[in-house]
Amino acid sequence: MRIFLNDDMHEVSPGTLAAALESLGYGGRKIATAVNGRFVAAAARPRTELADGDKIEVVAPMQGG
Repeated sequence: MRIFLNDDMHEVSPGTLAAALESLGYGGRKIATAVNGRFVAAAARPRTELADGDKIEVVAPMQGG
């Protein structure tokens, strides 16, 4: 199925947000996520089912001063 991750289109297998993030190289990283504009906590990612065309936002924390 097709999803949009930070405005870039990706083809992923149907499934959960956690599975999609893992397949796209985000597994185990400290990130914040949203699906279609709604925040998804890390604990909810394994049970958040994705649909074709969903828009996912991933934000990684930045360090510095």
